Amino acid sequence: MNALMLDLPLVLCLTSVGFYLFCIFSAVCHFSKRKESGKETEFLPPISILKSVCGADAKVYDDLASFCRQDYPLVQLLLGFQDARDPVIPVIRRLMLDFPEMDIRMVLCGRKMGINPKISNLIQVEGQAKHPFLLICDSDIRVGRDYLRRVIWPLRRREVGAVTCMCHALSKGMIGTLEALWESTEFCPHVLAASRLEGIRFGLGSTIVVKREALERIGGLSSIADYLADDYFLGNRIVQAGYRVVLSDVVVEHGLSIRSFGELVLRQIRWNRGIRVCRPWGYRGLLLTYGIPAGLLFLVLSGGTLVGWTVFGVTASARLAMAYVVGARFLNDRSARRFLWAVPLLDLMSFVLWAFSLVGNTVYWRGRTFKLTREGKLSPILPEGAVSIEVKEPYETASAVTR
Repeated sequence: MNALMLDLPLVLCLTSVGFYLFCIFSAVCHFSKRKESGKETEFLPPISILKSVCGADAKVYDDLASFCRQDYPLVQLLLGFQDARDPVIPVIRRLMLDFPEMDIRMVLCGRKMGINPKISNLIQVEGQAKHPFLLICDSDIRVGRDYLRRVIWPLRRREVGAVTCMCHALSKGMIGTLEALWESTEFCPHVLAASRLEGIRFGLGSTIVVKREALERIGGLSSIADYLADDYFLGNRIVQAGYRVVLSDVVVEHGLSIRSFGELVLRQIRWNRGIRVCRPWGYRGLLLTYGIPAGLLFLVLSGGTLVGWTVFGVTASARLAMAYVVGARFLNDRSARRFLWAVPLLDLMSFVLWAFSLVGNTVYWRGRTFKLTREGKLSPILPEGAVSIEVKEPYETASAVTR
């Protein structure tokens, strides 16, 4: 009976080690060489950058300014917000003064175009876009000067409909460090493994550059206006429309603003349940990748024998090697270098949240609680005692302010 109890954690340790090694292999293949490097200057089409912004912190100016400092000939920057009193507006006006040669527009998004507020803004911002290539990315992303040249390059091919890329996080404090470690040593390795196994069939919010013709073929941004994982579905529908999505070798910086452990937990549950509805079997298959919990279980059940310690040691070493190679070396994440020792603790927490998110369909996002449908759509959960009244309002159209 004891031997049978040891079989499952041992198998999970072996599958995890195999997965860690495959992630390392995938990262080496992806980043080892830049194909056709140096030829990016041969394809520089005009591009419109679409961002949904809300609020302002100490980093927002530098994040937005990084898109204005691009070594690229013709760029339009469109920034959409919902509140005319939003503190980000003075930041945008400063941006306009500091980069007078740049076509920058701020767009007041007065209509509600679906449940997802980010996509609602982007739908209205897109109406001001002038160019045939659109770049959509989160507001807290910072990029290098050659960013646009490199991410647009794969779109010269007719079969490519979109390009996406990974990020590493800029974090402060232990809570932010845990989130940063999760992104660079768990989430991004999974992206690289998926890219190697089946190709990219999704998008990542850090960057999605899309041909306008591909976006129109899937019904525009309106087709994903009610979804939680809008970036996933945008890329997935482009693939379903017959295009390829390419994972760029560009890695951008993501500024985290996690302030408490509770906020971190709610964010992770939202991510997990979003992944679960997008890739249900893939989400269940993550059980085969949690080597640290499986290794500890094997060690305990084996009674701390030499075999138990050996299995745990090999599993933990493979996990730390994958975290270092992918997170520290290729993604250049400082958290993965300084806090590599915390990866096993992160895995234990991540496993608990993964198991918790196997059931349930509620997510907390932007101060509201939603029910998540099987299709991945958001459905607002009204406060107790509230009455739902459908009101048809003559919303104002989005208005753009230039200078």
